[in-house]
Amino acid sequence: MKKTVFTLAAVAAVIGTVAVAQDYSANLKARQGQFRILALNIGILGGMAQGKIAYDAEAAQRAADSMVAVTHIDPGPLWPEGSDNMSIDGTRAMPSIWDENADFLAKWGALGEAAAGMQQVAATGQEALGPAMGKLGGACKACHDKHRAPE
Repeated sequence: MKKTVFTLAAVAAVIGTVAVAQDYSANLKARQGQFRILALNIGILGGMAQGKIAYDAEAAQRAADSMVAVTHIDPGPLWPEGSDNMSIDGTRAMPSIWDENADFLAKWGALGEAAAGMQQVAATGQEALGPAMGKLGGACKACHDKHRAPE
């Protein structure tokens, strides 16, 4: 009887561990939050570049600094294998992120470089924002075209 109870407890512990290991909701929320922060700051800078928002050098610099900080977050914990759109609901991340991980990481690095470029010019004037926004948009598009499922 003791052996059966112990065996059942061990099986329950293993099953519980597997279920917890497969729960990517926190990872998904964190990476979606990361992209919301990027989008918010891109919106600020894009609005300034287009003249829809009054240019403010300090606000532009803060937005660019925030984007750089977000791109420095280690992507590993945010992108565990098995958290793609074929495995879980609520994401557009395609399996190619893990199948072609070097390409994904290179594209993530290119976003960081584009954000750093924006950081260098954000406070220099409205006219500098447009070209830097083009590089940011290109970095986003390159990754989305390859690794994000359409809506």
